[in-house]
Amino acid sequence: MAATAVASPAIAQSSPELKWRMPTSWPKSLDTIYGAAEIMCKAVSDATDGKFQIQPFAAGEIVPGLAIVDAVQNGTVEIGHTASYYYFGKDPTFGFGTSVPFGPNFRLNQAWWTQAGGDALLNDFYKKYNARGLLAGNTGCQMGGWYRKEIKTVADIKGLKMRIGGFAGRVLERMGGVPQNIPGGEIYQALEKGTIDAAEWIGPYDDLKLGFHKVAPYYYYPGWWEGGLQLDLYVNRKAYDALSAENKAIIEAASAYAHVDMQAKYDARNPAALKQLVAQGAKLRPFPADVMAEAFKQSMGLYQELNTKNQNWNKVYGDYARFRSDQNLWFRFTEATFDRFMQAQKL
Repeated sequence: MAATAVASPAIAQSSPELKWRMPTSWPKSLDTIYGAAEIMCKAVSDATDGKFQIQPFAAGEIVPGLAIVDAVQNGTVEIGHTASYYYFGKDPTFGFGTSVPFGPNFRLNQAWWTQAGGDALLNDFYKKYNARGLLAGNTGCQMGGWYRKEIKTVADIKGLKMRIGGFAGRVLERMGGVPQNIPGGEIYQALEKGTIDAAEWIGPYDDLKLGFHKVAPYYYYPGWWEGGLQLDLYVNRKAYDALSAENKAIIEAASAYAHVDMQAKYDARNPAALKQLVAQGAKLRPFPADVMAEAFKQSMGLYQELNTKNQNWNKVYGDYARFRSDQNLWFRFTEATFDRFMQAQKL
């Protein structure tokens, strides 16, 4: 404790005061996902005795929720909190920073990023957008969304207007659906008015707050497009390079803390929220087998097409896919078998 008491003021006294603005893609009402941004900012301030302050902003307060990368790239702000796959229109490679359909779960994503070269591969790509990327949140595997009508076969996907995040919309389109990219704060109104037929967000804890079950009662699982969705911090490259070594370490540690903390909160809060949703009329359904099979087929087909057309995608996907394959084989013998046994028990 004595060492900590001496070290903290020493860092604070030797560092200049910094004040950054951090727009996010989230409404403040979502205390877990927006809360990850708040937690990260507080950790940076606490570690520097308030010398380095980052102020978070809800979507739309500085820039629109889907314009975070542009604001960071242009230097409008120093840092932003978002989901990388919102920017798949710029380049599908952005999808890897958050999630791609039938990608790794939380633990495998974390391992790929920190231990198997994912950080270096994606940050080499992010340089093209004048940004340094950091992980700053994870939801775990998500639910498959809310539907106004029941999905019985893959034929029911045809013509379905669905709010679906980022890159997964391309797979839905190949299945005959009509993807819509709508910020979280606008989804309920679109469902209520019938502008869209279905919508996915995250999972029970947030979905209960947003009230989707009141206007679209069918709740499907799993979210095959988000097996372990990560959230991203993008730091303007010039602003990041200008930081002292201490402040770089602090911001990276703070983002890593927010990353793990968010996952733990969703894991702790989703079970009770799911019970409440069912009690209030939500109708839980697994996706039909033919829907899952077709989604997988179309996802793999899309990836192969991108491998031949997009050099950025090809460079990352080869490494990503090899790691996913090896890890799924390992988890098959341990985690998956253990989990299936435990879930079958009456505890």
